[in-house]
Amino acid sequence: MSTGGPDLFVVCKNCGSEVSPYITECPYCGTRLRKRAPKLDRHGRIAEGRHRRQLTPSLSRLRRGEIPGIRHESHPYATGLLVLAGALGTLIWRTSLLNPLSLIVLGKPGNQWWRAFTAPFVYDNTGYAVLTLLVIAVYGWLMERRHGPVLVFALALAGGAAGLALAGHLSNGLFMGGNGAALALLCAWAVPDLRLLVHKREYEGDLLATGVLAAVVVLMPLAAPGASWVAAGVGVAFGLMLGLLLTRIHH
Repeated sequence: MSTGGPDLFVVCKNCGSEVSPYITECPYCGTRLRKRAPKLDRHGRIAEGRHRRQLTPSLSRLRRGEIPGIRHESHPYATGLLVLAGALGTLIWRTSLLNPLSLIVLGKPGNQWWRAFTAPFVYDNTGYAVLTLLVIAVYGWLMERRHGPVLVFALALAGGAAGLALAGHLSNGLFMGGNGAALALLCAWAVPDLRLLVHKREYEGDLLATGVLAAVVVLMPLAAPGASWVAAGVGVAFGLMLGLLLTRIHH
C-alpha cells in the first residue's frame, strides 16, 4: 500500500474519533478541527507540515447513508419535539379545545405540580413564542449534535419547568413560556467559546449574535407579561453550570 497519498483520517482531539481530513468540524462532537479546509500539494497530500503523523485507517462497518470518515448525522428529535410542543401550546391558547389557564403557572403550583411542566410550552404572545422557539430550535439542535437528546431535555426542563415553578413560589403572578429553557440551551452551548474568549484564544462560534439573542430573551418580560424574570435567571444559571461541567468532562 502506498504511503505517498493523502491521509484517509485525522483524529479529533476532543473525542478521539477518526474523521475525514477534508472537513472542518467533527461530526461526532461538533468540535472545530480547523478554521478552513486543508490545502493539498501537487501530489494530493495535505500540506500542513512535514512531520504529519501517518494514521492507519480502521473503519467499523458502515451504516446506511454513511461515508468513510463521516458519521451519518442524527436527526434532532428532542429539539423538534420541544418546538412542536411550543407551537401546539400557542394554538391551544387561541382555541377552545382545552382551558389554557389549567396549563400555566398561577402562583404556587401546590398539588398541581404538573403545571410547571406544561407552562413552558404555552404562549399568549406570538412574538414571545416565535423568538423563544427560534432560540430553542437553533441552540437545541447545536446541543443535540454535541451531546444527544437527553441533555437537551434536561436543560429544557431545568430552565423551563424549574424556573417557572420557582417563579410561582416567589410570586402570585401568571407565568408561561419557555424563556428559561431557551436561555439554558443557549448558555450551555456558549460556555466552551466563552472560556476560549476569557483565555484570549481563538473560538469559532458567533458569540456576538448569541449575546444579542440572549439579551432579547432575557428582556422578554418587558414585552410579554407571562414571561418570567425568575425563569430567565434560572435558565442562565443552569445553562452556565451545566456547560462548565460538560467542558470539564470533555477536557
